[in-house]
Amino acid sequence: MRIGILGLGRIGAFHAETLSGLGAVESLVVSDPFADAAKAAAERFGAEVADSPEALLAAGVDGVVVAAATDAHPALIVACAEAGVPVFCEKPVARTMAEGVEVLKAVGGRDVPVQIGFNRRFDAGFVAARAAVRSGELGTLHTVRSTTLDPAPPPAAYIAASGGIFRDCSVHDFDIIRWVTGREVTEVYAAGGNRGAGYIREAGDADTTGAVLTLDDGTLAVVSNSRHNARGYDVRMEIHGFTDSIAVGLEDKLPLRSVEPGVTFPAGTPHDFFMDRFAAAYRAELTAFTEVVAGSRPSPCTIADALEAGWIAEACTLSLHEHRPVVLEEVRQA
Repeated sequence: MRIGILGLGRIGAFHAETLSGLGAVESLVVSDPFADAAKAAAERFGAEVADSPEALLAAGVDGVVVAAATDAHPALIVACAEAGVPVFCEKPVARTMAEGVEVLKAVGGRDVPVQIGFNRRFDAGFVAARAAVRSGELGTLHTVRSTTLDPAPPPAAYIAASGGIFRDCSVHDFDIIRWVTGREVTEVYAAGGNRGAGYIREAGDADTTGAVLTLDDGTLAVVSNSRHNARGYDVRMEIHGFTDSIAVGLEDKLPLRSVEPGVTFPAGTPHDFFMDRFAAAYRAELTAFTEVVAGSRPSPCTIADALEAGWIAEACTLSLHEHRPVVLEEVRQA
């Protein structure tokens, strides 16, 4: 098949490399507002260059991967849907939830699949955890712990435009909690602090946060996030039931040092970047998209799925700023 890529920044170039190595993909068409970026990708991967999104859609592509800036996501998703072309778009759907809802409405009546990029759904550990929960082997769940710790904060310009740590970082935890447990979040309570980069505080954001989510069956989910984890990129999940408990991310590249006498775990080199930690998941995610394009599977992460994680992020942001519990229906109605 012939796949188009809109946006050739860090993640777009990474996706181009991944797609070029998939057997189902015969050719790539790339486009970026910065002509040099498109040219470099074309030379590296033998891709055709289109000078605009419209030209790319007119180039006979079977599917499109959107890796452009967030502000461009709504228009590009809608354009692909109107052209009848399946689209994969990196999260978020839009900068604001209101815009995201409008995108859902715009494409809702069209029989064109849209897949939003939440790569943890394709990580082998999280897939196994979901299977364990759904099979009932853990028994009734009572606690879930989900952690995302970045090795260092993004640049100040990124922080200023990110929408805050819950919308930018924690949203991955929120999505994977929903996906693994199969439950919805009904209420949140969030807290945060700033012990590191001053520009994060100046942007009105927190660099370290904790949130307690109440799921619709009474299970408690505890989410921990930080922009500062010098030992590496730490993504983990624990799931505790009345019959058994399991963990995702408990492996030799875990960026955590044990101080127990005689314990050498973990013994490997710590993960230091999200592309390192989730390289296989990204490949599986884009492989899934080629199956969506081929019509052999439905979208594994719809716009509606992405918006659900977004509402949790909105509720946590409000809870952080107002120091109180927030029921999800409150932000949906705002």
